[in-house]
Amino acid sequence: QVQLVESGGGLVQAGGSLRLSCAASGSIVSINGMAWYRQAPGKQRELVARIFSGGRSDYADSVKGRFTISRDNAKKSVYLQMNSLKPEDTAVYYCNADIWIVSGISWNDYWGQGTQVTVSS
Repeated sequence: QVQLVESGGGLVQAGGSLRLSCAASGSIVSINGMAWYRQAPGKQRELVARIFSGGRSDYADSVKGRFTISRDNAKKSVYLQMNSLKPEDTAVYYCNADIWIVSGISWNDYWGQGTQVTVSS
């Protein structure tokens, strides 16, 4: 009923930039928080950045000052602008959203399929 579709991943050299996008679709009544997570090989999935419906955002210490999360509520989308990329940013990046669906009885967590970001040194 709900899909989150990410785009914008790819291969970039260290110091470069990428912009990830994630669009939600389906029987959506409202979206609360939206976030980006990442998972590197052999590591646990970690929160990169999140943004609340009112616009407040927070970031993992490792990306503060380099990444910026934003959202467009009309487009049901969230974005992650990644600058000054480092090899240690290499991971699969996942979009996450807290969504109330039509006929829903509570907020539920939804995930995208992930997009690969690879930063070469």
